[in-house]
Amino acid sequence: METAFTPLTSLAGGLLIGLAAVLLMALHGRIAGATGILSGIVLPAGWSEWSWRAAMVAGMASAPTAMMLATGTYPEITVPVPLAYLIVGGVIVGFGASLGNGCTSGHGVCGMARFSPRSIAATLVFMATTALTVFVIRHGIGG
Repeated sequence: METAFTPLTSLAGGLLIGLAAVLLMALHGRIAGATGILSGIVLPAGWSEWSWRAAMVAGMASAPTAMMLATGTYPEITVPVPLAYLIVGGVIVGFGASLGNGCTSGHGVCGMARFSPRSIAATLVFMATTALTVFVIRHGIGG
């Protein structure tokens, strides 16, 4: 399986994620954890909480359209695994985010930037688990 690394696009995406995290903290005093933001839409704590969360999710969802307007083409999205794998993976990630009191964006982007020991430990676990999963899928199962 080939992976196409696009350094400039990746850098631009990382800068935008960092900017969004800084602005959300500066303007609302909130951590930009995608799982927490999404769960706050499903179980809102009031209109002001729901509105900024909905705006954040709408911004994430509209990114492909913004890219199309800027470049003339939609980003190519290829998912090289069956739908069942995506569903099982989503459930596992959701359980892990709940168990770890946060997701990769909350711990990895925001928590590590604040030098949170809990977030650093969580991110190390995320990364080790990711490396192990990729190794097992590519070399053990043969995906």
